[in-house]
Amino acid sequence: MQILLGLIIGAVIGLAVHFALPHRHLRGVVLAPLAGAAAAGIVWTALTWMGLGADSPILWIAAVLAPTLTTVVLVSLLTRSRVARDHADRVRLGV
Repeated sequence: MQILLGLIIGAVIGLAVHFALPHRHLRGVVLAPLAGAAAAGIVWTALTWMGLGADSPILWIAAVLAPTLTTVVLVSLLTRSRVARDHADRVRLGV
């Protein structure tokens, strides 16, 4: 049940990243929260299997840093790719 804490933290961080980064109209609103929840869930599970409990600060720090880094990198790369592809399509169409 404690993994829900990690999943919720990851989804909230992902949602914050979605609204903090530019070009949010070029991506779906679910992408960043889902990526954040997945990253936090994987890290939370791995660290609890390694023996860390909810009382460990390392678990909480990792549950915040992993979705933050994952979501920022993923959303930035996908957005940059989308902007470049849209620009290439505009050039090709002469718009």
